[in-house]
Amino acid sequence: MKSSVSLISPAILTLMLSAALSACSSWSSKPEETVSVQQPKPRSGTIVHAESDAATSRHSAAAQSIKASHPRTYVVKRGDTLWDIASLYLNDPWYWPEIWYDNPQVENPHLIYPGDVLTLVYVDGMPRIMVGKQVHAIGEVAPLPVVKLSPSKRRETLEASIQTIPGDAIRQFLSKPRVVSKEELDNAPYIVSSDDDHLILGQGDRVYVRGEIDKERVRYAVYRPGAELIDPASGEILGYEGIYAGEVHISKYGDPATGKLTFTEREVLLGDRLLPTDKSKIDNLYFPRLPDRKITGMIILLPDALFGVAKLQIAVINQGDRDGLEVGNLLATYTAGEHIKDKYAHTGETEEIELPEERSGLMMIFRTFDHVSYGLILESTRVIHNHDIVKTPG
Repeated sequence: MKSSVSLISPAILTLMLSAALSACSSWSSKPEETVSVQQPKPRSGTIVHAESDAATSRHSAAAQSIKASHPRTYVVKRGDTLWDIASLYLNDPWYWPEIWYDNPQVENPHLIYPGDVLTLVYVDGMPRIMVGKQVHAIGEVAPLPVVKLSPSKRRETLEASIQTIPGDAIRQFLSKPRVVSKEELDNAPYIVSSDDDHLILGQGDRVYVRGEIDKERVRYAVYRPGAELIDPASGEILGYEGIYAGEVHISKYGDPATGKLTFTEREVLLGDRLLPTDKSKIDNLYFPRLPDRKITGMIILLPDALFGVAKLQIAVINQGDRDGLEVGNLLATYTAGEHIKDKYAHTGETEEIELPEERSGLMMIFRTFDHVSYGLILESTRVIHNHDIVKTPG
């Protein structure tokens, strides 16, 4: 052993030691974000492991959905919606939450305001959308122009942030449409007469109401029984559409009670029903997302539409709370294929075939009931009709 060691000169030993130290130094200075930390392996079948796999799958799908024509930077303008901005960057805009950089140092990290500068960068190989000042901190893109501002206080409200979807398109449907059962309609108080025996009533008219009225409540919405909502597949009556007519203020309780119409959107008729007012409103902070399960249903009603609907119009479907639908869920719409006659079959005989269904649009559920839901059409490539099919996109 002594003779073999003596063959290695001091210079070579010094060189070997230097290389070893250099390798150690290089390994220890590896950037923190690229270090793979071994986490304790969870027990088989635990939800932690399942969520990790699902998150990886979503991130991968989001990366593949990036548009080749996406803008490098985008300045948010007043009137923009988050859905429209997501559509600039992604073929499937519902993957936006997977590429949005959630900055914990910002009070409301999910809100975007007019004037914000959005930039697409890659962090650890994954696409990320960042607001301008966040990009500076990462240092992966050239800094944006610096503007000198005078000292001032800045206060941002939820109302100042851009909307997720066009709120005006659904606002009138949030408190006004109502799906009720036959029992609810039969048991609801109703307008039995009016002052001066008017048959068609409007704002300011005095009305008389019969039925069981909650004496703790003075304001009611006036509804007229509308169309039966029938499941085309089973023939089951899912409910009745309540057509909103106006508002009434009860001033005197009794049989009949006395009230005054404080607002009317359409004519109020004798026999119209009173239902408690609904103060539901759109949440500006959620983003359209895919359902947690496979949903298949059908459009059963197109409110205020005679032939069909397109982008930013409303459709009602035969799926609801009992089917697992939630506000914000996205469903694709499909037009059923036509039945045609094939006169060119090799058998020499005319055959009747059905063409494949074609995707026609994308809708977001904004209000759910037990058996039905209201949805806003976010995208449409053709007219969407009653009895068109709706499915979980995929």
